[in-house]
Amino acid sequence: MSAQIVFVHGIRTSATMWRSQAVHLEERGTTFTALDLPGHGTRMQEDFTLHEALHTIDVAVRAAAERGPVLLVGHSMGGLLCLAYAGGAERPPVAGLIAAACTSLPRGAGLRAYRLFARAVDSLPDRGMWLTRRMLEATIPLETRSDFAAGGYALDTQDAALRSLAALDIAAAIPRITIPLWFVNGQYDQLRLNESLFRRLAPHAELIIVPRTTHLVTAMRPQIFNAVLQLAIATVERDVTGDLERDSSTS
Repeated sequence: MSAQIVFVHGIRTSATMWRSQAVHLEERGTTFTALDLPGHGTRMQEDFTLHEALHTIDVAVRAAAERGPVLLVGHSMGGLLCLAYAGGAERPPVAGLIAAACTSLPRGAGLRAYRLFARAVDSLPDRGMWLTRRMLEATIPLETRSDFAAGGYALDTQDAALRSLAALDIAAAIPRITIPLWFVNGQYDQLRLNESLFRRLAPHAELIIVPRTTHLVTAMRPQIFNAVLQLAIATVERDVTGDLERDSSTS
């Protein structure tokens, strides 16, 4: 059975951040869904709540699971939400998970500092868009530079979204995840703070560090991220094929 990919974007951005991955999968005939979380992209006018965000992921996953094994892929805030979802009390129909740029617990001093930084940038003229554009120009290749902004920036939602993440118990969720799991971080990503803890909580997980990249690992070196994506797809499809063969041999 062919893997079904569900992409969950990070804070401020939208489903458009996965354009490079979408092109890669389309060329290979792989089915995928790139969703917009509440308050982001096509849902910019909605309020962000954890309940609705997790519900959005659940709806997409269950629809995809009707077609084949689901590989869930999340970046930053989306990665944290995917970890919380996959490690929930009730196991969802997810066959594999890539959690990118999210090995930092969203709580305490780190979260407060991040919120203060985001507020400071938001208070700048043009709400810091000039600074954002300069940073993207300095770090992101031209062919992927517009992907994060194409769906609009959810500036009015980011503080509420950041604040709500504190309610996620990621440390409790990760040990409950028994499916294939990949942590993918950029070498210079600021959200590698708790990387060692995440590895201890999920000793079966693979940690992949992408050299010469920061937080925006999917766009800075999309070929490498797409290679990880293909590895995960192959693993999920192999595992499902093995399960089907074992079931047929015992029936």
